[in-house]
Amino acid sequence: MQIIHGVDALPLSEEPSVVTVGFFDGVHLGHRSVFETTVERAHDRGIRSVGVTFDRHPREILTPGSEPRLLTTVDRKAALIEACGLDVLLVLGFTSEFSRIPAEDFVRDMLVGGVHARHAAMGENFTFGHKAVGTVTTLSAMGAPLGLTAEGVPLLELDGRIVSSSSVRDALAAGDLAWPARALGRRFVLDGEVVSGHGRGKGLGYPTANLRTWPRLLLPGQGIYAGVAELRGRRYRAAIDVGTNPTFGVEPLHVEAFLLDYEGEDIGGEPLAIEFWERLRDEERYDSVDELVAAIASDVDRTRSIVSDASVD
Repeated sequence: MQIIHGVDALPLSEEPSVVTVGFFDGVHLGHRSVFETTVERAHDRGIRSVGVTFDRHPREILTPGSEPRLLTTVDRKAALIEACGLDVLLVLGFTSEFSRIPAEDFVRDMLVGGVHARHAAMGENFTFGHKAVGTVTTLSAMGAPLGLTAEGVPLLELDGRIVSSSSVRDALAAGDLAWPARALGRRFVLDGEVVSGHGRGKGLGYPTANLRTWPRLLLPGQGIYAGVAELRGRRYRAAIDVGTNPTFGVEPLHVEAFLLDYEGEDIGGEPLAIEFWERLRDEERYDSVDELVAAIASDVDRTRSIVSDASVD
């Protein structure tokens, strides 16, 4: 998949396309249904498939302070979209200026003139243009004189529940991993970079990797989790703490992981991806270090039993 950044990259080469547009946070099964439709329509026409997404949630610009924490970095979102089979992904900066583009101009200049769209496959709740006046219905009407057809892809429902990024966020914030795994079609993964911590874990016999994440990312609800950490292309069982280290005094909410069976050199500054499998328990304050060490040992044992040998290297 070719990834193109910025409005300045438009127009694309003259090859016609089928296009879809959205923020696609998390790339859940509903998004994947939209991408599959886009790829299928492009294949039927013998032309390329193009996805258009944005570098930040629109509410960050439209209603600052009300924007949600995100499920994926831009890079992971791009990788997940690529796996859906699109030919091109255009990542646009969502700015105040962009938000003021009239719906008609968006269709004419971005979709038809910019990516040479002949057909658009959008989620049925898709809106666009200044004040979100554009819908799938108005897109069909605006596009017809320009040779653009459009269709709405129905929202996906699983177990009587609509699949949406907001529902995944709400579940994760509550420490629920079951619905996110169902809605995403995969386990939730948090990306970050290993940074130096206080070194307490090492002193307790369980050295942890402290994860610095993109500030816009959502952290799962506070607690202790079992999962997998991916480092340098290898996978390790991981006992994960999303919390504030209450035994040593309250600290800012953060994520740290003990990588079972990792015996290599220091990994400070390296990228680390943490895949959340199961919530083990609440984070607790212990009256003694010995009690804390015993609890960590139990968490490690449970993690080893939950994460199968086939899931790690």
